[in-house]
Amino acid sequence: MIVNGFVWALGEPADEAARQVELLHRNLCALANNFADAGFTPLIDAMIPSREKLDFFLDLLPARQVLFVVLAPGIEACQYRNTIRDPRERFDFDGYDDLDAGMKRELGDVGWWFDTAAHTPEETADRIVREARHRALAN
Repeated sequence: MIVNGFVWALGEPADEAARQVELLHRNLCALANNFADAGFTPLIDAMIPSREKLDFFLDLLPARQVLFVVLAPGIEACQYRNTIRDPRERFDFDGYDDLDAGMKRELGDVGWWFDTAAHTPEETADRIVREARHRALAN
């Protein structure tokens, strides 16, 4: 939605990238709240790398039951999936090990960590719809 001045989430200057990501997340939560108020079940697809970021979302979704699902296929599956994407949609990233360790340390006991390595996107979505309400409550 940003035409001029866009900075990628891991780009430079870092403070501007962080500001834009925070604005994006605030807008995602506002939109989700509007849909929930209208009787719909919203889904937010976002990278939540820390407890601090999860708490930020929870604070912006007051009085909502938040189901937190971490798609966790493992580093090798993530890297492989990236290689089979259209080159224009690839996400080249070298920090998998640090990200994985940090997320497990801060969020390992929260929500549902769903190993999707052996599942197609359709199977993953179907299983989330069936099981998330019972397995993914964020607290």
